[in-house]
Amino acid sequence: MRILIKNGRVIDPATKKDGRYDILIENETIIKVEPNLMDEADNVIDAEGLFVMPGFIDLHVHLREPGFEYKETIETGAKAAARGGYTTICPMPNTNPCIDSKEMVEFLMKKEKEESIVHIVPVGAVTDGQKGIKLADIKGMKQAGAKALSEDGKSVMDTSLYFQGMKLAAGEDMVILAHCEDKHLVGNGVLNQGKKAEELCLEGISNAVEDIIAARDIFLAKASGVKLHLCHCSTEDSVRLVKMAKEMGLLVSAEVCPHHFTLTEDDIFEDDSNYKMNPPLRTKTDREALKIGLRDGIMDVIATDHAPHSLEEKEKSIKDAPFGIVGLETAFALTMSELVKGGYLTPYEMVEKMSYNPARILGINKGSLAVGKMADITIADPDRTYVIDSSQFASKGKNTPFHNREVTGKVVMTMVSGTVVYKEGQNLI
Repeated sequence: MRILIKNGRVIDPATKKDGRYDILIENETIIKVEPNLMDEADNVIDAEGLFVMPGFIDLHVHLREPGFEYKETIETGAKAAARGGYTTICPMPNTNPCIDSKEMVEFLMKKEKEESIVHIVPVGAVTDGQKGIKLADIKGMKQAGAKALSEDGKSVMDTSLYFQGMKLAAGEDMVILAHCEDKHLVGNGVLNQGKKAEELCLEGISNAVEDIIAARDIFLAKASGVKLHLCHCSTEDSVRLVKMAKEMGLLVSAEVCPHHFTLTEDDIFEDDSNYKMNPPLRTKTDREALKIGLRDGIMDVIATDHAPHSLEEKEKSIKDAPFGIVGLETAFALTMSELVKGGYLTPYEMVEKMSYNPARILGINKGSLAVGKMADITIADPDRTYVIDSSQFASKGKNTPFHNREVTGKVVMTMVSGTVVYKEGQNLI
C-alpha cells in the first residue's frame, strides 16, 4: 500500500524542513520526502494549503481506564487523540488499580494493541498505589514498556522516598513527570488565590503551592541525575525556575497546557466547574510569562492534561466538582489561535513543542518525518476558523470551558503507522 501526500507545507524540526514537499509512504514507513514527486500510489492526498507535520505527542493525558470507564476508556480517549492530531499519548497512572507494576503496564500495552488507534507510551507510578509510602516496581515497569514515572494528581511529599525513586529512575533511563503541588499548602483550595475566589467565596490555591515543589524537584533532579519534566506549569515563577535549571545545565524540561496560556481567572464569570482545573487558571501576569517562556524556548512542550469527567460530576458547583477539563480535541486550535496567530510562536516552533520535543524528552523514535521513520502524520488547515462544539467530541468527556469559542486551525487528517485513523467528515476507524 502506497500513499502519496502532495503539495503540503511540510514542517519537520527533526530534519529542519519547512517548505513545500511531497511525502511517499509505503505500508508503515516514509520512503521519500522530496519536492514534486511523481511516483505511483494507491492513494494520493492533496495537501495544498495545509500543514503536514509529524504526529503530535501528548506527554500528559488521563484515559481513566481501568476503574473509571464512565469518564473515559482507552478506546474513546485514543479516538479523541486522533481527532486532535495526536498519534502518541502518555496516560497518567492514577487509575484504579493504578499503573504501578509490571502487570499493570502489560495490561495497558495489551489494551493499546486491542483498542487504541494511536500509540500509547505507559507512565508508571512512583510509589505503590500512589500512596507515597513505598516505591513502586520501577524496574518491572521499565521492562514492561514504561518510559516515564509520575505521581500525577499529587506530589510525593516524602522527599527522601522521592529522591530514592528519582535515583532508580535515572538508573533505568526513565523520565520523572512531576505534578508540583504542596498538599500541606493547598488545603481546600479550588481556584487561584485571588479576586475571583474571593468574589465566589471559595478557598484559593496560591502560586506557592506549585512553586515550592517545582523548586524542590529541580534540586532533587540535580542531586539524582534524573531527567525531570515539570507538568502543567501555571505560574510566572515556574518559568523562572525552569530557566534557572537550564542555565545550571540540568536535565529539566517543562510543559504548558493550552488552558493556562489561553485563559485567566478573569474568564470565570460564574460558578461553572468547567473552569476548575489543577493547577488553576492564574493571572494575566502568569499567563503572559507562560507565553513568553514558550516563545523563548524555556518551556519545551505543549501538553493537554486531558482530564475527562462525567456530565453529572461537572454539573456540580466549583466547590464540589472534580478538577480537570478535556483537551485533546482543542489543543491544536488553541495553540494556533493564541500562540501562532498571536505572534508568540512560528508554525515550526509549534511543531517542536507538540511533536519533536516530546519525542526527544521521552527518548522515543518518533516526532520526525525523515525517510525511514514510521508514518505518524498530522495534516491540518492553519487558516480554518470554526466554533468549538463539545457535543461533537470523540471523548466521553465534554467538560471544557471552550465550548462555543471561535478558533482558527483545524486538524483534517491523522495517520498512525501509515493508516489514516481520522479524516474530517468521516467516522473514526
